[in-house]
Amino acid sequence: MPDPVQNLSDAGQSVWLDSISRELLTSGELKHLVAKGWIHGVTSNPTIFQKAVASGNDYDDALRRLAGRNLSAYDAFVEIGSEDIRNAADVLRPVYDASGYADGFVSFEAQAAGTEAMIDEAHRMWRAVDRPNLMIKIPGVPAGVKAVEELIAPVSTSTSRCCSASTSTKASPRHT
Repeated sequence: MPDPVQNLSDAGQSVWLDSISRELLTSGELKHLVAKGWIHGVTSNPTIFQKAVASGNDYDDALRRLAGRNLSAYDAFVEIGSEDIRNAADVLRPVYDASGYADGFVSFEAQAAGTEAMIDEAHRMWRAVDRPNLMIKIPGVPAGVKAVEELIAPVSTSTSRCCSASTSTKASPRHT
């Protein structure tokens, strides 16, 4: 019987896992899925993290560390999420390298009001994760479209940008 995931890959498609959790990472399950060639990327968002945090006690230590810091729920999401995103990016790094940097990404969703705030948030998230296979997702609202245009613009001598277009036409962050 043909392998459906291989058939998708042969057709130029990549299977991404629309889920992330500390358990997925610490149990070795993500590593297993990647090693089998079944998963080529991971997507995340605040809702996915909220479900992961609420589903068990894997985040209890992290939440205790943050408890006294008076962070907003979103800032706590970025702080907790950065660690999981970084670890998932490390697991997917071989896919990223083997694909010529066209696959093996982990996404992290920036949320902010206004173009400049989204650009700043993309830079903050990029610095927090510090992995080349991080993909910053920006909402497809008018301010988000403008932020993407600014972030993927060619770098000039007078400005620096966080993102560039990759060969797979996805916006992928780059160090500035």
